[in-house]
Amino acid sequence: MSKDTQSPTRSQPGSQTGSQTGSQTGSQTGSQTGSHIIRPYGDATGDGQIQVSFTLPVPHDKRAEGAALQLAAKLGLEPAMVVHAKSMGPDFTFFVVYGRSSHLVDLNKVVVMEREFPLLSPKEVSATVRRELRRPLVVLGACIGTDAHTVGIDAILNIKGWAGEKGLEAYSDLEVHNLGAQVSVPDLVEEAQRFDADAVLVSQVVTQRDAHVHNVTEMSAAFREAYPAGTAPILVVGGPRFDESAADKLGVDRIFVKGTTPAEVASYLVHRLANPPRGKQRAAASRKKATTRGAR
Repeated sequence: MSKDTQSPTRSQPGSQTGSQTGSQTGSQTGSQTGSHIIRPYGDATGDGQIQVSFTLPVPHDKRAEGAALQLAAKLGLEPAMVVHAKSMGPDFTFFVVYGRSSHLVDLNKVVVMEREFPLLSPKEVSATVRRELRRPLVVLGACIGTDAHTVGIDAILNIKGWAGEKGLEAYSDLEVHNLGAQVSVPDLVEEAQRFDADAVLVSQVVTQRDAHVHNVTEMSAAFREAYPAGTAPILVVGGPRFDESAADKLGVDRIFVKGTTPAEVASYLVHRLANPPRGKQRAAASRKKATTRGAR
């Protein structure tokens, strides 16, 4: 199990000599085998060719294509050419532009978030829940605000699951309640208290005008207000436009992005249950309630 554990990783810049050598070599020949300085690949290794698409608020004509090339040049694509242009109504044009980028990528300066917990099987998840809680782990799920897109939360919670994996409803030691779409934040908090939820999962697909950010910020504030310090449920959010590194900023415990599977969510929940951060005593408090919950 320990072999599967991964920690959040921040790649460190290489030595000064390595960076200088890589930059000089990359600028002349593109990427080399083993080099941490790379450039995009189009028709040949290291040619820097990339393809971008965008829409401009102008009718489709030659001036519009000239505007697209001007924008491409300002983006660092030179030379560039318009390989596709299509009118999007009378006042807009959609473009695909192909060109050579002058920018290089330093792999040693790439910052990513990696899974910081072991990926467990359903049996291992259940065993951890029984060991830590001695009762089912209560999970509440919903889409909040005006978001009516339940495909994400259903993929994680419903027994049919997603990507060949069964959802959390199929886990024997998880008690799952899917509240569905367009759940208000006050109702979500009320239901979490009613079910005495250990974890609350929220999916946000609608992202216009940063609605997902505003909704989650409102939700986390509501839970902080409704629960004594350190006793709130584990708050997990997911959706295609979230930044995984913004959990602290949004006031939640974990953010999952597109491609997340039910096993990842279940594994995180039990990892978090068994390893609460300082100031979070949910697991210990839940153990004290095991006898009461079992008598229901």
